[in-house]
Amino acid sequence: MSKAAVFFGTGYEEIEALTVVDILRRAGIETDMVSVTGERTVTSSHKVTAEMNETLEEVDFNSLDVIVLPGGMPGTKNLEACEPLMEQVDRFAAEGKLVAAICAAPSILGHRGHLQGKKACSFPSFEDHLEGAEVLRQPAVIDGNIITGRGMGAAVPFGLAILEKLQGKDAADQMAKTIVYQ
Repeated sequence: MSKAAVFFGTGYEEIEALTVVDILRRAGIETDMVSVTGERTVTSSHKVTAEMNETLEEVDFNSLDVIVLPGGMPGTKNLEACEPLMEQVDRFAAEGKLVAAICAAPSILGHRGHLQGKKACSFPSFEDHLEGAEVLRQPAVIDGNIITGRGMGAAVPFGLAILEKLQGKDAADQMAKTIVYQ
């Protein structure tokens, strides 16, 4: 069984984070909501507070199949400033394990050199941070072990892209039908 973790920093974008949690949990994928703040609750950029399953210190990264980085400001900056998380992002990318980022968060992957020679997308004002990538303007992009999404309006296709990588295209297509997506 696959396992995912969505990482929450103060100022996260709630739709981008929670849509992924919802889609993956509906598909039967164990999906943890993880705080990088050291606290069990994290407040979004729009002042929505959510309770997490774990703090960063409690995560067994070796049990994870995918790291998910939602966008939002200052959530993206807070994730990028979390060095223990960045060490794991680097390790996952180097080992070919899945790393997914949406909206402003793909900028983290660009800054860390993980988009070299890859196709990727991000929120339009962050496209210049996708260092080394071929920038696409589609809702979600899968290139090998890297999945990127454009923004809040692309949260469903982004979540479905993660599901596709974990369980296959048929599972993602079935989920799209189940949630009445297009």
